[in-house]
Amino acid sequence: MRYCYLLVLSFLVGCQPLVETRSTDIITAVGYASISEQPGKNMEEKRMRAMRASKLDAYRELTEQVYGIRISARSEMDDQQLNFERNDSSVDGSIRGAEVIRSYPLGDNYVTEMQLDLNRMERLKGSAEIYAVPQSQEIMF
Repeated sequence: MRYCYLLVLSFLVGCQPLVETRSTDIITAVGYASISEQPGKNMEEKRMRAMRASKLDAYRELTEQVYGIRISARSEMDDQQLNFERNDSSVDGSIRGAEVIRSYPLGDNYVTEMQLDLNRMERLKGSAEIYAVPQSQEIMF
């Protein structure tokens, strides 16, 4: 009888997930952008651009967490020597219902902290149409 309990116990332990499951449906992201590297006529304009760029960076991070990221890599060898190497990454998805928690300058950077309730995003999913973003967008950061 003891062996039967041990067998059942070992079977149940073997059914545990190998990765820890998320205990909450709220994910967070932090976006960064350099203030001095932004184009602009004066520091206020650069600061505003950095603020917007850091928010977009936080959205990108949220999108990576929800939908994943696509990695593409290419390497060329010539005479057993690495001649060329290129790595690209992209992320695609729609985020709805994200909230800015904090947005502040830190040294030469602007930082935006965001959070997303995945349940809220799921509820908002059907509320409006999603349009594709044109590929020829200019990136601010």
